[in-house]
Amino acid sequence: MMTGPGVIQLMSLREQVYEHLRGSIEAGALEPGTFLDQNRISADLGISRTPLRDALLQLDLEGFVEVLPRRGVRVRKLTLDDIRHLYEIIGALEGAALLSSGDALASREIEMLERLNGAMSAALDAADFDAYYALNLDFHGVFLSRSDNEELKRTVRVCRQRLYDFPRERAFVPEWERRSIEEHAALIALIQEQDLRAAADFLRDVHWSFAIQMPFLLRYYHLDEPGGALE
Repeated sequence: MMTGPGVIQLMSLREQVYEHLRGSIEAGALEPGTFLDQNRISADLGISRTPLRDALLQLDLEGFVEVLPRRGVRVRKLTLDDIRHLYEIIGALEGAALLSSGDALASREIEMLERLNGAMSAALDAADFDAYYALNLDFHGVFLSRSDNEELKRTVRVCRQRLYDFPRERAFVPEWERRSIEEHAALIALIQEQDLRAAADFLRDVHWSFAIQMPFLLRYYHLDEPGGALE
């Protein structure tokens, strides 16, 4: 097995092929709708078809590509219907995670939420999308970590990746980002009141509401109409 830039190493071969392809999708090097040239990918990475096939099956399972019988493997286009379904899933599961322990959040967890939300506002002011994106994940991770359901957390993670890595947009819709910060503040207020049921409902019915967020989603993803594919 060869080594060097752009060549997959022997250890954890399937995982490395998977990460390489995921990274290419995220960076836009593999555009939505593109059929993958598996012979070329195998040759470029210096691998056999077996680890490539296994990596593609994982990407298909997670919704990043689609395997079309007798046609090949194509990078999936994310549609507005896909986004609606993903929002419904994330809203329900994050609410369930928030309620999972049955206990109110500790003061240190609330302080962490406030600190992260403040840092998100600062990142938005500085037009630092990467920082904003990472802080937003950390914010939601505070209550996701309350759940011991690893399958729930894995599902949320994959759904988020499908939303944001097709490929990942690196620009703001400032009104949406500011609104998200305001929604976080409202969520924190409900948590401080120890009304976790209302907080979970707010997550599902407002923060992850497809109907409420759709005007911003159309702008962020440059979608033309419901059911249309991302360009």
